[in-house]
Amino acid sequence: MNASATGSSLAREGSPELQRCESVLDGELVEDQPFPAVRVPWRRRLRRWWHSSPRVPLSLKTRAQAVQALKDGIVAVLRSPWRFVGAVVRGLVTGARLWRRWITVRDYREAAEESQKLADKFTEIRALTLFRWKVTGAVLVAVTLAIFIIAAIYGERPLRIVAAAASVALAVLGRRKDGKPGRKPSLAGPRTLTWTMDTQVLVDAFRDAKLIGKDESLRLVERATRVGDGWSVIVDLPATRKAADVVKHREALASALAVDEIQLIVERVRGNGGHAGRVSMWVADEDPYATPPRRTPLLGVSQWDAWQPVPFGRDARDRRIDLPLVWTSLLVGAIPRQGKTFAARLAAAGLVLDPHTRLYVADFKAGKDWVAAEQVAHRFLSGDDTEHVLALKDWLVELVSEVQSRYRRMRDLDDEICPESKITPDMSRDSALNMPITAIFIDEVQVPLEDRTPIDVQGKKLTAGEYIGELLTWLAKKAPAAGVVLVLATQRPDSKTIPSGLRAVLGSRFALRVMDWRDSNIVLGEQMNTRGYDSSRLLPSHKGVGILRPDGETQAGADVLAMTVRTYYMPVEDWQDICRRGRALRLAAGTLTGHAAGEDAALLLDPVGAAKAIGSAPAPVDLPDPLAAVVEYIEANADDREFIPTAELVGALDFEPNAFGRQMSEYGCSSERRRITTEDGETRQVRGYLVADIRRAAAEQGCGRGS
Repeated sequence: MNASATGSSLAREGSPELQRCESVLDGELVEDQPFPAVRVPWRRRLRRWWHSSPRVPLSLKTRAQAVQALKDGIVAVLRSPWRFVGAVVRGLVTGARLWRRWITVRDYREAAEESQKLADKFTEIRALTLFRWKVTGAVLVAVTLAIFIIAAIYGERPLRIVAAAASVALAVLGRRKDGKPGRKPSLAGPRTLTWTMDTQVLVDAFRDAKLIGKDESLRLVERATRVGDGWSVIVDLPATRKAADVVKHREALASALAVDEIQLIVERVRGNGGHAGRVSMWVADEDPYATPPRRTPLLGVSQWDAWQPVPFGRDARDRRIDLPLVWTSLLVGAIPRQGKTFAARLAAAGLVLDPHTRLYVADFKAGKDWVAAEQVAHRFLSGDDTEHVLALKDWLVELVSEVQSRYRRMRDLDDEICPESKITPDMSRDSALNMPITAIFIDEVQVPLEDRTPIDVQGKKLTAGEYIGELLTWLAKKAPAAGVVLVLATQRPDSKTIPSGLRAVLGSRFALRVMDWRDSNIVLGEQMNTRGYDSSRLLPSHKGVGILRPDGETQAGADVLAMTVRTYYMPVEDWQDICRRGRALRLAAGTLTGHAAGEDAALLLDPVGAAKAIGSAPAPVDLPDPLAAVVEYIEANADDREFIPTAELVGALDFEPNAFGRQMSEYGCSSERRRITTEDGETRQVRGYLVADIRRAAAEQGCGRGS
């Protein structure tokens, strides 16, 4: 019975385990037959071997590499005669030096000097020197006679063979130039930047600058590569060495590399790819600021968005640096004729080309620099009399009232329009809300701040300068989030002119050349000179070059503390053209108001509200360093703590520990030991200061200065 018949009969009997299936096929297992061998052509095998064999040079494995190798070979053949002549000349110089060292018994003399027995060995050295001169003379006479005899007997052919052999020997002797590894010149020439070709020179430079020890070395993270008109390299310092120290001693490193410090940029690598010992260096081939400055890119745009950073200048690597203005403020400081007004106008130019911005311009220089801004400014003044100072005071009171009004209105807006207590781009352009980006530019701000005209503020006797300082400080703290931007420029950056309370809350800083490091720190912030940023070291010939400390991200990165920037060039005619275009944009958008529209709108003053807003804050007091920086740090970070460790202050403010302790003792603050609980729960004893003692010392210093 076959399989199909059996299956059918079982299915008819109704067996529950079985079901009807399809027909079953019979088959027979057949063993696999080997495939016929495929013969690989010898050309393919040769090609495969040629590309995979390590014995074949890499330059001959592809057509492109072979063509390039052929070109290199032709160039080498064409250059070989000149290279051979150069090697022979260097061989002659090297041979002459070796002979001079031999005939002057240099090795014997140096050994005697090291053993301090030169006087005892002088007779022997002189005798040996005389003997070697005689040997030299005898050799010269013998060689001369041999040349004449050979020439007379055999002709010139043997002499040519000998000269060729001698030239080959000299070429081998002079195959390395002076300064390369393995050779040491007896008389060194001027130092030049050679670390891009030899990394050992870079290590030696770090050792010469005392940034690493004699037995320490560097770890190369990224090889030297061309970036712009210079070389860039990233290195890791030895363990326990800090990148902050390299930045601080940039001048010493520049000297070791034989470049001007303006050509050297040293930065600590921050973020995920960096750590406290990783350093990024960039060295320019030449002075990056020796070329003529570039015109501002705003000349080529028809309109600008104030929410976009304004084109400000270019750094040493020729990267464009844009300056954020919204949600921050700017302080520009410099001595006269260094480009301070140019820098302030660059910041204003971007806002001028946005028709939805409102501008307040106060020029206390009373010159022609800001006259063109009358075409676009909502409020404008130019002069340095008392009436102008009092007018500025009324402006600031109006702005304080405006900021308070904006915050009240934002509180009532829904979360879609105003998700946070900050102005948004849509809010600033909504005419119904009336919250445009508002910027106030004050040139020569030291004039109103130093004004001593007595005024009465809600029964409190103040000078106009003190009140203006309080108003500016309040605006710098509260106004940026409401869309009000402060830009202050001064040619007198000293502690008496700009109160420390005002300086502490100005977000962005730009310091052009100043007289000394103290003035530089007043503009850039405390202890910035110890971090390698000192605008008093800028060259007088570098007009418009300054150190920028931005409040926000720039093209140099979000973690860069400061950078040297050369501002764009915008002469008066360009500034006038931008202001004309800004007026045309406002006329087209219907946003021309105030002074520019020919109608000086009445000031919306709320003196009581302004006085209440700033009344709780104490009058700005100029405190000496480092007490001012310590007080600012405590106000921002100490919260309700009674005790703050010295290590925390020194680390956060980058002070030198010993000098910091002496200075704090002079102000009546003595350190003491206390037990604190660390973040990991451990209790340890540390030395530090009582916050109450620091506040008391600050009050005493303030009273002493106020008297």
